[in-house]
Amino acid sequence: MTAQAPASTGLFGAFRGSPDSWSRRVWRRFARHRVAFASLVLLAFISAAVTAAPLLTQHSPIEFVGATEAAPTWEHPLGTDRLGRDVWARLVYGGRVSISVGIVAVAISIAITIVLGSISGYYGGWLDMLIMRFTDVMMVFPGLILIMVVVSVIGPSIYNVMVVIGILGWTGTTRLLRGQILSVREWDFVTAARCVGATNRQIMFRHILPNALAPLLVAATFGVAGAILTEAGLSYLGLGVLPPAPSWGSMLNGAQSIYILENFWWLWLPPGVAIFVTVLAINFLGDGLRDALDPRMSLEK
Repeated sequence: MTAQAPASTGLFGAFRGSPDSWSRRVWRRFARHRVAFASLVLLAFISAAVTAAPLLTQHSPIEFVGATEAAPTWEHPLGTDRLGRDVWARLVYGGRVSISVGIVAVAISIAITIVLGSISGYYGGWLDMLIMRFTDVMMVFPGLILIMVVVSVIGPSIYNVMVVIGILGWTGTTRLLRGQILSVREWDFVTAARCVGATNRQIMFRHILPNALAPLLVAATFGVAGAILTEAGLSYLGLGVLPPAPSWGSMLNGAQSIYILENFWWLWLPPGVAIFVTVLAINFLGDGLRDALDPRMSLEK
């Protein structure tokens, strides 16, 4: 009689050993969302392209490389801008800036959300009232206008844009997380954890937060898209990334006249398409994650 192999343990063991594990169910739901899956592949390609920018172009994004406003050629696939800089080089290097702004800004806002939303939802009482009333006050102000005012006061730069968008972008996600925690904290397993003597910290970080973060993850994907658009808008208005550093928004800033729009499409169309495709792919990815993480979704079609 042969000995039976020990069962797999741990997270990866559960993933391999259980055909109906949570990870497999989520992946199956996400993979069936073909548009979201294609968006994930597209975003991976865009991220790889901007990361490998030095390998995709031999030109610097800030140096003069040829005639000004030259049409696309084999040497310069997207032509040159008004200062004789290679537009393709600025596009791939600028993608680094735009995507970095989106990721860092959302990371800051999510960190604030987890702190404020957890305290408000779990403890309730006067802390909940204080945090929610402050959140309501912050939501009264138009977000883009407030960001523009703060950036104009402290000065435009890539780091200031990241911090300002992150610090002022937590209100909606905080209300979302608070609502999730208010629901999860009443579930039976949380009551059982209290009965066996678990501390508030253990209950929050081991039991409540892991079960309340799924909607926050979906909101974070949409937040990255919103932060990219906000940076593009600020840079277009001259309040974002400072020249000569490239970003997709700052590239659009140089194409504000009708003359350029009509005669030099390569100055504004590539960054515009890059913003459009990236933001659309992130939104589709968020839709797919929302459907995949929804426990009410059926496993099979």
